[in-house]
Amino acid sequence: MTYIRTKIEALLKKGTADAVQNAVAAGAFQIETQPDVQLEVPREAKFGDYSTNVAMQLPKEAHMAPRKIAEAVVEQLKQDESLGKWVSKIDIAGPGFINFTLDPAWHYEVVDEVETMGKDYGRTEGHKGKTYNLEFVSANPTGPMHIGNARGGAIGDVLAEIAAWTGYDVTREFYVNDAGNQIAKFGDSLDARFKQALGLDVPFPEDGYHGKDIMERVQAYIADKGGPDQVRGMLDMDEAERKHELIAYALNVNLKQMHEDMAKYGVHYDVWFSEQSMYDDGEIERALNLLKDKGATYEKDGATWFKTTDYGCEKDDVLIRKNGLPTYFMGDIAYHLNKLQTRKFDQAVNVWGADHHGHIARLKAAIRAAGEDDSRLHVVIMQLVRLIKDGEPIRMSKRQGKAIGLSELLSMVGTDAARVFFNLRSPDSHFDFDLDLALQESNDNPVFYVQYAHARICSILRRLGGEVDLDAKADLTLLTHPKELELLDVMSELPNTIVQAERKSDPSRMVHYAQDLASAFHAFYNDCRVQVDDAKLMHARLKLILATRQVLENVLGILGVSAPESM
Repeated sequence: MTYIRTKIEALLKKGTADAVQNAVAAGAFQIETQPDVQLEVPREAKFGDYSTNVAMQLPKEAHMAPRKIAEAVVEQLKQDESLGKWVSKIDIAGPGFINFTLDPAWHYEVVDEVETMGKDYGRTEGHKGKTYNLEFVSANPTGPMHIGNARGGAIGDVLAEIAAWTGYDVTREFYVNDAGNQIAKFGDSLDARFKQALGLDVPFPEDGYHGKDIMERVQAYIADKGGPDQVRGMLDMDEAERKHELIAYALNVNLKQMHEDMAKYGVHYDVWFSEQSMYDDGEIERALNLLKDKGATYEKDGATWFKTTDYGCEKDDVLIRKNGLPTYFMGDIAYHLNKLQTRKFDQAVNVWGADHHGHIARLKAAIRAAGEDDSRLHVVIMQLVRLIKDGEPIRMSKRQGKAIGLSELLSMVGTDAARVFFNLRSPDSHFDFDLDLALQESNDNPVFYVQYAHARICSILRRLGGEVDLDAKADLTLLTHPKELELLDVMSELPNTIVQAERKSDPSRMVHYAQDLASAFHAFYNDCRVQVDDAKLMHARLKLILATRQVLENVLGILGVSAPESM
């Protein structure tokens, strides 16, 4: 479906381009190259609904002042009959901006669009037929998920939903880091706690995981095996075999908890991809051989190196250590080639913490070296969040086991607040998560403010919906109050807002849109009484708020937030 706002914008662009050509044909000025017509929404209403600076692109080539060019273009625009239905005024401002003021009647088609599309209002098909893999959170399964994981979960899940609304076939993926150094460190930590639990006086690794969950996993393992006496014989086992046993048990428990935590958060993955599986299936070796065949590696000091500097990076990187073990970088190359070459996703998108920023260039270099288009990989960088309580930041340390976990946060503020607050700012922005504000029932709380708009509409419809046939066609031309038109205007922006949020990889645009829509509705509610003596006007306003409720439900659905009918 082509939305009314999209139709009008396309009409204005074509009409302006034609007007430039017609002005040239009429001898008003001469140019060789047709300009690219761009539209903007003026900041001030007095400048109309749309503005174009096309006349200001041409003075050098046309040898004419931009305002004179604008006058010639506007003369042609006013002769374009196709604009007459939608445009009520065309004028010139400043040095040569051409402003278009639309006939308010265009707003009424928005209600029809919402009624026709319902829960799909806002969807577009620009990426129909294309596949999209979004990997996010991917927390090390060595302990509970923390606040950084919580922000990544909210960002990633909403980005995935936004992509789906623009036509992509989306796969949500969690990369399970169940191999490598962090797992070895995990095993060392579990083994030390296991020995301590059995009464041995052994030191704990300085770089181990100090969280209480490590001892909890060990104690649960001992209990499952029948108690200390039943496992004491494990002290005589080969150390590597004992660690493997403890790791397998603890990973299973942790991954199960991750599944449960993410489900509680409203996040459901299509794929849980095991890093270890790439070793087992030979993916690491295949990726390495591919890079070797492409001439992108060399041997030095007993190690295998990637020629990173050949692709614009500052230094080369080790792929295989001299002890024969692959580096993290090698595993990451294999994983992304699995997405792009083996599973052939059109787009592979990762949500990473800011500490991974320096990794992007070298990974893209490896993808290019392997013969793939690295533009198919996009990384969304996510900055840190501070939790604020009573006006003070909460100090946290995951290594010391003092971090607030995702599950604890959800218990404190709820899923709706967490998902909205983590998306209040663009992913690349630092921000403070105010725990006290998240619990407030006030207009300062964006979650409450938006949800209350939906609940208020439901209340009005419960009270008045029976007085008119809401399925019957209403006379929407009665909606002439500025707040009514403003509400319709905001509703019309949803499809383009979703498209822009996908292009910019910025889910905060959806939160801001939800706030704008709620604000427009509350302003309408304060200025325009729905229950009026004029039955036709009441019917039109009920239709308006019915459409508003649907659009609110759609945007809240994208955010993964509930739409309560009463509060």
